[in-house]
Amino acid sequence: MSRRDDYIAFRRSLGPTPRLARQTVRARGIDFAVWSTAAIPGATPLLCINGGLLYDHSLLWPALAPLAANRQLFLYDQRGRGATPAPPGAKKATIEHDAGDVGAIREALGIARWDLLGHSWGGAIALLGAERDRDGTRAVVAVCPVGATSSWMPALDAAALARLGPAERAALERHPPATLGSDDPNVQSAHSRALYPAWFADPELAAMWAPPRATSVTGAAVAGRLRREGYDWKELLRALPVPVLVIHAERDLLPIESTRELVQTLGHSARMAVVAGSGHMPFWEAPERFFALIESFLSAPAQEWVPP
Repeated sequence: MSRRDDYIAFRRSLGPTPRLARQTVRARGIDFAVWSTAAIPGATPLLCINGGLLYDHSLLWPALAPLAANRQLFLYDQRGRGATPAPPGAKKATIEHDAGDVGAIREALGIARWDLLGHSWGGAIALLGAERDRDGTRAVVAVCPVGATSSWMPALDAAALARLGPAERAALERHPPATLGSDDPNVQSAHSRALYPAWFADPELAAMWAPPRATSVTGAAVAGRLRREGYDWKELLRALPVPVLVIHAERDLLPIESTRELVQTLGHSARMAVVAGSGHMPFWEAPERFFALIESFLSAPAQEWVPP
């Protein structure tokens, strides 16, 4: 069977996708669009934070639906993305603003404590959000997260070009790295879409999905600033006291050296697991391994956890 067939068989084995209930949650002066699955008594809720900087929660739904079997899931559209309105002065937005929203949304929902899962840039938002909301965070799962510093950025497009066919390479080359400090949402969106197929290890699976055409002014401002200025969160994340599982995909465009640096920065609170054969989207390319890792981590005492 191909990976595509494997994925389709996996999804069919799960039964119907849970329904999401939508609500509006006001936090830090913004009306956030928030979705949730059914509550499960006695289980710690899990907030799922998508990456991409421009996109909404649909990047992770229904991809993460299997996690709803054992806990209530929350997803939301970040400020100025999807159904959540842009803040005043959207062009001054930073990823730190996104991180600050995590704890504020928890408090507005009336949740005492929850777990966080963030994918890609959402992994950074989850880690930075946990650092700001330590008492409200039980554990963090960082899935294929960006590194603790921006040292991975310069080589990203070159690594992507090596994976793409001629037409895809031409599309990506129209948006060279030098242009990506722009806060123009059309520039950021076009580059993100051109890069997208390279995130997959399997071209057939890459052909099954494409990101939406998102032109968020807020998200583009965050992306442009990170690419212009770079970042270094090492000192901040060294103080993070909550347990963290960092999942690295073996064939991710993000280098394993960047993931190891992040784990070393987090120190004793962090564990690392590698998903073999997968690209940046292990919930699609290696779902059985991916979900087994998360379930075992979230259900076991942190000090006793070892990868299954």
